[in-house]
Order: sequence, then structure tokens, then C-alpha cells
Amino acid sequence: MTRPVAGVVIPAHNEERGIARSLSLLGGEFDVVVVANACTDATAGVARAAGVKVVETPVAGKVHALALGDEVCATFPRVYLDADVDLTAESLRAMVSELTSDDTALACAPVPELDLTGCSRVAAGFHRTIARLLAQRRGLSGTGAYMVTERGHARIFPMPDVVNDDGYVQRRFSLAEKKIVPSARAVVRPARTVGALVRRRARVRLGNRQLDALGHTGHEPPLALGQLRGLVRSREVARLDALCFLSVLAVEKVLARWRHLTGVTGEWSTDRTTR
Repeated sequence: MTRPVAGVVIPAHNEERGIARSLSLLGGEFDVVVVANACTDATAGVARAAGVKVVETPVAGKVHALALGDEVCATFPRVYLDADVDLTAESLRAMVSELTSDDTALACAPVPELDLTGCSRVAAGFHRTIARLLAQRRGLSGTGAYMVTERGHARIFPMPDVVNDDGYVQRRFSLAEKKIVPSARAVVRPARTVGALVRRRARVRLGNRQLDALGHTGHEPPLALGQLRGLVRSREVARLDALCFLSVLAVEKVLARWRHLTGVTGEWSTDRTTR
């Protein structure tokens, strides 16, 4: 039997509608583990029917699911893949090649491709704008998939119980140690409504605050409004898309202020609009 060229750990919470598609894109050459965490649907059964390893747990939480998958997965390099993200076997092989051909690289990620099907006009405009703003500084977060070598794995595990695991992984590697693989693509389905988008971004902000409190600082400076003006002037971002982007930021600011005044904590829950 041929040894798998890479391991794949997929945490999945109620993903029965899309998990079969994601697994079919990977093919049968990888050591795939699906962790069905706190599922109330047929996620585990669908994954078993696809012929991959399955771990079930009644405990919710992505970091816990990643740890359980790690116990079962035996292959490096290893990719951690969101269940609603499409990553092909070809892209996964390209990521393996990147890490095995560069001794300094400990982690890598594919280039995200946004599937904006079903997105509202404002949400789609926001996504297109933020994607362009981040195009030259995209790291391991926001791609729905990241791969680590065995040395890279030792850098990030055991993982603290944080809200955004990819943000944590992003901050654990220097710029020289993490790579974006141009020939690898991941189809990402972002929030489709403004409400879902604001909730998801609230989750990211909460995660960043957690990481700051743990002493894990980022390497990249914050985005500046001048960058957006430059992209609009060069017509790389449409004016209407920029307006959508700024409108969402304004809504976020108002809600954050309201939560602060009322003492209401904006907690994150799974975004079902992309399913």
C-alpha cells in the first residue's frame, strides 16, 4: 500500500450538506481524518461512506476537534482544512511540494478564491474590497486551509483554546517561515449577509484580542484607509465596492459602541448562510 503523501484534518460541525463534495475533491491519496464535533446531523455517516477516518465527539469547539484529529492522523506534512472549503488533490500536492522543497518553510497556505454566490450586494462588495486590500499580505489566515511540517506542528501544538486558530497559527511563524503557494487554490465561501459578516468579523476581533492577551503579536501593520483610496484611484477597487466596505465598517463601529455601553458581549456562532 502506498504511503499517504500528506495528512488532512477536517473539523466538521453539522456539515453533512457539503462534506461529501470536499472529500471527493481530495481523492484517496491522503491520510484524511474528519472530526465530527457536536454534530446533530449525518456528518459522521457521510464521511464514513467516503472511506475516511472519522472521530466523533459531543464536545463543540474547533480547537478541541483539531486536537482529536491530530491524535488519529499519522502523516506529515499535515493540512488543517475547514469543512466548507474546497481544496483539490492537485492543490494539496502543490502545498506538499512547497514545504518539502524549502527547508526554511514550516507552514504554507493556498490562495483563496471567493465564491460570492448568494451574497448580498453589500457583503459581496465588502469581500471583494478586503480581498484586494489583503492581496499582497495574505498569510495563513482567511484561506480555510493551512499546512505545516512536523517541525511547524511542534510550533503550534498543543494549541491554546482560542477563537480563531488560523490567526494563532499565522502569528506563530515569521514571514520567512510561512509561504503562500500560487498554484494552490482554495474555494472559500464567505458570509453572505451583512449580519453574518458583522458577526464573523466580531469573532475575528475577539480572537485577535485573545492572541494579544497571550502575547502572540502579528508581523503585519494594520490596514490604512490610504490604501483603499489608492486602490480606488487605480480602479483596482470599484467605488461602489469601497462604499460597501466602509458601510460595513461603520455598522461594526456602531454595534461595538452599543455593546460596550450595554455590557453585551458579541459572541460568535457558526455562520450557516454559507451552507
